[in-house]
Formats: sequence, structure tokens, C-alpha cells
Amino acid sequence: MEQEMVINKQGNAGAGAEDKWVHDSSVDYKGSVPLRASTGVWKASLFIITIEFSERLSFFGIAPNLISYLTKVLHQDLKTAAKNVNYWTGVTTMTPLLGGYLADAYTGRFNMVLISSLIYLIGLSLLTMSQFIPSLKACNRGICTKPRKIHETVFFLALYCISLGTGGHKPCLQSLGADQFDDGHSEERKKKMSYFNWWNFALSCGLFLGVTVIVYTQDNTSWGVAYLILAITMALTILIFYLGKPYYRYRLPQGSPLKPMLQVLVAAIRKRKLPYPASPTLLYEETDSTLFQGRLLGHTSRLRFLDKAAILEDKESYKNPWRLATVTRVEELKLVLNMIPIWLTSLMFGICLAQPATFFVKQGATMNRRIGSSFMIPAASIYTFAAIGTIIAVVTYDKVLVPFLRKTTGNERGISILKRVGIGMIFSALSMAVAALVERERLRIAEKENVAVMAKKGSLSMSVFWLVPQYMILAVADGFTLVGLQEYFYDQVPDSMRSLGLAFYLSVIGVGSFLSNFLIMITDHVTGKSGKSWFGKDLNTSRLDYFYWLLAVLTSLNLCAFVMFARRYQYKNVQGRE
Repeated sequence: MEQEMVINKQGNAGAGAEDKWVHDSSVDYKGSVPLRASTGVWKASLFIITIEFSERLSFFGIAPNLISYLTKVLHQDLKTAAKNVNYWTGVTTMTPLLGGYLADAYTGRFNMVLISSLIYLIGLSLLTMSQFIPSLKACNRGICTKPRKIHETVFFLALYCISLGTGGHKPCLQSLGADQFDDGHSEERKKKMSYFNWWNFALSCGLFLGVTVIVYTQDNTSWGVAYLILAITMALTILIFYLGKPYYRYRLPQGSPLKPMLQVLVAAIRKRKLPYPASPTLLYEETDSTLFQGRLLGHTSRLRFLDKAAILEDKESYKNPWRLATVTRVEELKLVLNMIPIWLTSLMFGICLAQPATFFVKQGATMNRRIGSSFMIPAASIYTFAAIGTIIAVVTYDKVLVPFLRKTTGNERGISILKRVGIGMIFSALSMAVAALVERERLRIAEKENVAVMAKKGSLSMSVFWLVPQYMILAVADGFTLVGLQEYFYDQVPDSMRSLGLAFYLSVIGVGSFLSNFLIMITDHVTGKSGKSWFGKDLNTSRLDYFYWLLAVLTSLNLCAFVMFARRYQYKNVQGRE
């Protein structure tokens, strides 16, 4: 109650104090009272979005061209390089599960972002050192067919330091930014919906510069200079993020968010033989804000077995959370369990997202990338069109579609979160179909031309801009599905699990990368036994078009399952306090 008095005092300090915040990290802001004007909200968000821009610049300055580094510098074959890229991407997007849990339970989001950003900086520094320090370089001088073991060790150590840094950075930074908006204030709630769109706008800007400026530097100047730019940029934005500390709203960690759920499950099992009460209103709820921190959730009819945990037997049960749970605690567990089918049916989208950083880039490397007589586009820079497509999709959705749909549907989001996710999945299936058609044409031209001669010249005659449609369509899918999943996993998890919720979203991409590897291995094994494998030593002896068609079919089938679960899904039912 004392904490709420502090919040109310700050929030109602008068017109002259509109822009004052609760700065002190000892205050547990619960989002129940608007604390400052919208200009102040966006000021804090700007500090946070700045470091996200730097992180995405670094990630997309490394990821799209990583397969080129592995094949050209470390001399790995196509399958091994693709697997290593997918393993790294998978680990990078799975470690946020640990970082999100630790932030929600123990460290708090600000501290976790700061610590993990420093680890990220260490990884970038190691990458830079592996290019400049003579004893750590791949070779003594010139071109070599086998790189030094010490170089491989330091290089992969640096990559996985970046993975570890991302683990704390990604789930906590975005949720810290979203925490700046008050769910209890209608205007700030709408601004938070726009925040997720503009977050992805900044992300796409980082992606754009990463796959243009950084990748071009890697291909035409040196890998070391590119990594040095990334390290300096990250160091500067860490400083900017820290300088914004006085402006942030904070949420104190409340201990393990998984323990209350286990208590609900145990209580429900213990009371499994009790009859259901005549009315849900007879179930136990704690409305005293001094005893329960957070927002109350209304009862839902799904997973009724868990309701038994909230049946009040005797007064002694009040003292034992392993025997009696509140309706809110029961509903929190229901929320997490109801998310599992949505998470599972989102994994196919994660598999599609694994293709641009691997096979799309290698396709581009075989094609004509010249503009004019002298300028050569780096293969990974075709990723630029993914950034442009996402920027266009996000801005159009936020500024055109949402206002129109709000008037049409009466829904403040325009359309429901899961409808937005489903629309993006349609575009992802379409992008794989288009990629299959383009690859079939590329193979036809490769067969028609003298491949050996053309390989010496560096490319086929087919322009790399043939890849633009598949990138752009997948970018539109990102603008719908990825942004929708971010909002879904932040909004629909219990309030005490929001960093972990965004980690669930990132795990869609991570598990998708691992599943992409698994699918490649299974497909290679099956097609190899039945004749010629779809994955040869290089792209011109492979049949990636068949693989893309497989992904398009699997995505379409998966969409049917997603729609079934989405139509039955019940959204979080937040109640006001009595």
C-alpha cells in the first residue's frame, strides 16, 4: 500500500508536474496509474529503442553473411555451413528463455539488459580481435585452404558470447520498453500497440544498415573493420541506454513466476475429488492489493479441472498456497497452458524465417549482382529488401490499416492479435512458393549456360533482383506475424512473466532454426536413398526448389491447425479491483 501511495502522489502532482516519473527502482510500478504525459513516455522509449537498433545492426551485420564467412574463410561445405548458421541462430533465440526467467524472478529487466549488453560487447570485441591480432587470424598471410584452429575457437566463442548476450537483451529490453506504457490508461494502452509496430520499424532500420553498410564493408574492405564498427556502436548505445536510467519505469522482480503455477497444479490435484461449486463466484479470490500485487483476472470456463485449486475448504487453507490458490493464479496457469498450441503452430513460421539467412543468401551469391560496370552488390545485402518490406508493412499497418479497422470493427487493435498472426502465415506460405518458382528458373538458366565457365566469372547471367519478391513477401509476413507474436506473448502471459513471455516469442525463431536443420537432414536422408539428394555440394547440383515447395505445403497445412486453435482461444480477461 505504501508503494501505491508513492505512485499516486507522483501521478497526481498537478499539471506542472505532468512529466514526472517514478524513477526509483525500489518502487514497484504495477501499471495501474498513468504517471506522466505521452511525450515523457516516448522519451524513455527512445533511449530503449536506441540500444535495440544497435543490437539489430550487430545481429544483421553478422547473421546474413555468416554463411559466406563459413564457406569462404573457414572453407566449410554448404550443408555444414547452413547447419552451423541454424545452430547459432537457434541458440541465440533460445537463450532468452533463461534470460527472461532470471529477469522476471531475480535481477529485474534493467539490470539484465545492462549485464547482457556488456556480454554482447565482449563477443563483438572478440570477433574484432580475431581479425586484427596476428596470432588469432585465420591464416598467417594470403589465402589458405584450412584456417587455424585457434581462429575457429575464438570465432565461435565470440559468436556464442553474442548468443548469451542476446539471451538477456532481447526479452528484457522490449518488455522494459512496453512497461513504460500504462495498461490502465486508454491512451497509453493504444500507444503501446503502436510501440510494438515502431519497435519493429527501428529493428528494420538496424537490419537495413546491417545488410548494406556492414555487409558491404565485410565484402569490400575487411571483416575486421566491419566488426570494429559494430563494437564501437554497441559501446556507445550501452552508454546512451544507461543515461536514460532516470526516465524509466521499473517493475521489481517478484520471485519465480513458475512456482505459483506449480502450487495451483498441486492444489488442484489434492482437491481433485471435490465437486465443482455451484457458481464460479464461490471460488476464492484475494482482492486486497496489500496482499496481491498485479491485476486480477476473471474466471474462464476452459480447463475447469484447475478451478478446484480455488475451492475454499477451511480457514487453514488461507495460509497454505499449496492447498488454496486464487482465481487469478488459476487463470494465469490457464493462460500459459492455452498458449502451448499457439506456440507449437507458430514453429512452422520459424522454419520459413530460417531460409533467408542460409539458402536465400547462397542463391544470391550465384547470381549476377552487378549494377553498372563496377559496383557489385554483396550477396547478403539483398536482405535489404526484407527490411524495406517490413518497414512498409509496419508503417502501413499502423498508420493506415489500424485506424480504418478500428472504425470498421470497433476493436481498439483493429483486428485481434491472432488474426494478424494468421494473415502473416498466409504470406509466409506464399513466399516459399515464390522462392520455389525463382529457384526453378535459376536452375534452368544454370543448366542452359556453361556452369563451369560461368563459375569462373563469378555468377550466372540471371539477376539477383529475381530474389526480391520472395524477400518482400516474407517481409510482409514478418510485419504481421512477428509483430503479432511479440504483442501476443507480451500481452497474454501473466503480468509477472512478461520478459519470459517475449522469450517464448523468440523461441519460436530458435526452435524453428533447429527444426529447419532437422528437416534438412531428414530430407537429405530420404531423397538420397531414393535417388539424388535435394542438397548437393553446391546450389547448382541441389534441388532447393523442391525443398521450398515442401515448406510451402507444410506451412499451408500448419495454418489450418493454427486457425483451429486460434478460433477457440480465450484472451486474457483482466478485472478491476473491488
